Amino acid sequence: MALYTTAGLSSTAVGVNIKVNELRVELFRKAIHMLVAIVPFLAAMNVTATMALLSLGAVLYTTSEYLRSTGHDVFLISRVTVLASRTRDRGRFVLGPVTLGIGAMLALMLYPEPAATIAIFALAFGDSISSLVGKLYGRVRIPLTGGKTYAGSLACFVVVLFIAYRVTDNILLAIPIAFVATALEAFPTKDLDNILMPVGTGFIASELLSLTG
Repeated sequence: MALYTTAGLSSTAVGVNIKVNELRVELFRKAIHMLVAIVPFLAAMNVTATMALLSLGAVLYTTSEYLRSTGHDVFLISRVTVLASRTRDRGRFVLGPVTLGIGAMLALMLYPEPAATIAIFALAFGDSISSLVGKLYGRVRIPLTGGKTYAGSLACFVVVLFIAYRVTDNILLAIPIAFVATALEAFPTKDLDNILMPVGTGFIASELLSLTG
């Protein structure tokens, strides 16, 4: 009985350690993810330079990942990539930073202000907060979403609703924008949601803003 109890406690401790480690990785990942929120501010100063900076970043990161996959680590970049990698990313090309940059660039190219800003902020904060809340408080998973939770999706909706309302000052516009962003974030597209979410959110924001403009 004592052996059984000890084994049970050990198993619980291992489970807690795994959970804590996953949360630590997710916090680090999303802290980096949120840095994309600086893009609208840079674009307000110079769109061309911002696009060039994003393109250069994507090229440098892709080169770094290729070298890492062949056993040649690149100073700092490879280390940060490993630290921010989820379990599913281990041993393969980590695509997230590339799709993040592409998503931000597409938002800038496809949509005028303030739709582009809403799209990028939704990507930076809506997606990040959704993931963190889902990890911390998500208990009930949404069917057919690859593990997304109701708690995470609700958090995404609230965050994007706040962003859209602050940018447009119109709650009637903010609600459908937040709904679309939340639905897109819940799709089981893995790293491709970094493209799908800003493109889809920017589209609905642009269309609604044009109707009211």
